[in-house]
Amino acid sequence: MITIDTRGQKPYSPLIPAMLAVCRTPKGEKLEIILNNAAAFNDLKEYLSEQHIGFREIYDGESMTVQFTL
Repeated sequence: MITIDTRGQKPYSPLIPAMLAVCRTPKGEKLEIILNNAAAFNDLKEYLSEQHIGFREIYDGESMTVQFTL
């Protein structure tokens, strides 16, 4: 499983490294993206739903994680 931790991304949206990972990860690979930005988390979930990619949401305090297989 590839893990992308976007917590603490200040100058840019945390969606940038998240989407780069989605684009660069080979099909069949598991991906885990950790965020602490609720708007970016919701946008990522919406994108995955639109692409018909099932995902798992994990909430841990201020951190939110999305796990899925491409």
